[in-house]
Amino acid sequence: MSAVKGIIFDYGGTIDCCGDHWAVILREAYDTLPVPQIPLEDFIEAYVYAEREMARTLHVLPHHNFLDMLRIKTRLELTVLVEKGLVHGAKAEEYGEKVAQYCYCHAAACIDKARPTLDYLHARYPMVLVSNFYGNVEEVLRDFRLDHYFKTIVESAVVGVRKPDPRIFTLGVEALGMKPEEVLVVGDSLSKDILPAESIGCRTAWIKGRPWFRDSDDTVRPGTIAALAELEKLY
Repeated sequence: MSAVKGIIFDYGGTIDCCGDHWAVILREAYDTLPVPQIPLEDFIEAYVYAEREMARTLHVLPHHNFLDMLRIKTRLELTVLVEKGLVHGAKAEEYGEKVAQYCYCHAAACIDKARPTLDYLHARYPMVLVSNFYGNVEEVLRDFRLDHYFKTIVESAVVGVRKPDPRIFTLGVEALGMKPEEVLVVGDSLSKDILPAESIGCRTAWIKGRPWFRDSDDTVRPGTIAALAELEKLY
């Protein structure tokens, strides 16, 4: 097998959340902050609604940074929770801001942990970002001073292909100008990153954090890492 010559990174969860699913961190925010306690199933319903609404309706614009996006997401979640009588409508904006700020600070801390590894790999390999996002990932990267790491960004909202469709990883491989077997794909989702990338012949590194609530966390497979820093020893 050819040596790794280039790297494709996922963004959300992989770089900005230490490998955890973002729903876990949002739930953690609701549980930690002085906001009403929300039953898990009601939280999941609100989270899924917000994700789907943001995917089908243009709530997020290209100039929105990550904090802007979190405010939009929490506002949509809280709309559901208010309708269910779990949150008082007059308090929704206040609670949403607290949750958004909590999550933004969490992302900043995870990115600080990831930065030395990104520096290390960027000095050795060309890197491309492949992400399911809302059309604003470039602004998010600029906000966190991450944009210089990637020679190209392949964003689902821009290219019209969304994970787990493996074609989005083919676009990343083509952007690197390499063969799939020469490319390492780093992601936090087994179903959306790792398996689609492997299906086109890429190597993979799965950063396995806390998964979506209904996903199994007992999967064991080669190429699993607990933290991005492990890549410095492997590559």
